Amino acid sequence: MKKNFIIFFVLLGIISQAQVKKWTLPECVEYALENNITVKQSELDLEETELNKKDAFGNFLPSLNLNSSHRWNIGLTGDPVSGTNVNATTQTSQIGIGTNVDIFRGRQNINQMHRANLEILSRQYQLDDMKDDISLFVANAFLQILFNKEQLKVLRGQQQISSQEFKRTTDLVEAGALPKGDLLEIQATIASQEQQIVNSENALQISKINLAQIMLIEDYENFDIEDVEYTIPPSSILNESPNTIFEKAKETRYDIKIAKTSVEIAEQNLKINKGALYPSLTGFYNFGTSYFYNKLNPTLPSFKDQISDNKGHSLGLQLNVPIFNGLSTSNNVKRNQVNVERTKNRLEQASLDLQTSIYQAYNDTKGASKAYEAAIKTLEAREEAFKYSQERYNVGLLNAFNYSQSQNRFEAAQSEVIRTKYDYIFKLKVLEFYFGIPITDIN
Repeated sequence: MKKNFIIFFVLLGIISQAQVKKWTLPECVEYALENNITVKQSELDLEETELNKKDAFGNFLPSLNLNSSHRWNIGLTGDPVSGTNVNATTQTSQIGIGTNVDIFRGRQNINQMHRANLEILSRQYQLDDMKDDISLFVANAFLQILFNKEQLKVLRGQQQISSQEFKRTTDLVEAGALPKGDLLEIQATIASQEQQIVNSENALQISKINLAQIMLIEDYENFDIEDVEYTIPPSSILNESPNTIFEKAKETRYDIKIAKTSVEIAEQNLKINKGALYPSLTGFYNFGTSYFYNKLNPTLPSFKDQISDNKGHSLGLQLNVPIFNGLSTSNNVKRNQVNVERTKNRLEQASLDLQTSIYQAYNDTKGASKAYEAAIKTLEAREEAFKYSQERYNVGLLNAFNYSQSQNRFEAAQSEVIRTKYDYIFKLKVLEFYFGIPITDIN
């Protein structure tokens, strides 16, 4: 029975390990966007601007207020029934309802509604821009894991070659065909490779943790991505001119849209403040009634009769013409005029920054492409040189030190191909990203 339990838990552990999820890049991006705290905060900001729009809509609606009061007067006071002053303790109750409606306010309400709509649009652009940035962070971290995995694979492959040479060299040393120094050189090479493998394993684990943290996943030990070896994706983006990419990016990049919307918001704020220079016209209507009690006057009508008889209505228009208010209104207009110019400068600067980034990304991508091609040529040459060294070493025409140096150069060339490959992939995708191609499409 005990043996069965042990077998059960062993199998359960094997099944659990087999069920560890291997994340794809689109899944990583989607999960990060759904769980990122900054994104959630930005979504709340968007909800707040929706409330601001409701406030702006409410400015078009009339106000409606119910009011009531009850007061005691002790001493000389007027009796509304007799029309004389009496020296007594009296009570007065009043109740009413009133409404006000803006008829004209210099188009301020309309401009506030336009501004509210623009603020919603701006917040949405900011949210989308933030998601783009997070997607780039995730893609970069994802590719870093792939690079570290391939790097580790190369190191382990080289160690396997060294282990085979160690066995062969051991036999030759024991047979007296090679000096013991060759064996020691191979041992040193294997020890160095083991150290490199440990460092590479640590780098791989750190890169996994980095991506998991971006995604807000706390189970670092079981986090991993899919084991797919990516090749350079086919792309025609370098056939486009930097200026063509820039013109396309101006239509799609959210940082430009945010800057344009900021100009429009500033212009609406200017219109709102200019509206305060115009006269305002408000319509009002009030209805009310009252009750008066004086214990010295028993002839006063009842509460019900007074409430019915004392009813009154008032309605009218109120015109407010601004003449002088300490220069505050005119100064606010000037401040907003300055702010409009400031946002226009920011838009121009955002456009210049985008253009600079695109030209830089274009040149970086071309440089990364050439570096990758050069690394492949170097690898081909180093591989041939290593094969030649291996052949000479096998027949005793090359000592272990020179053989180890050739192997190290071959290993370095392999690592450089991996590094330049993923550097080129990421820079290529960034350039395509400016052109409107999703960052998650790296196949």
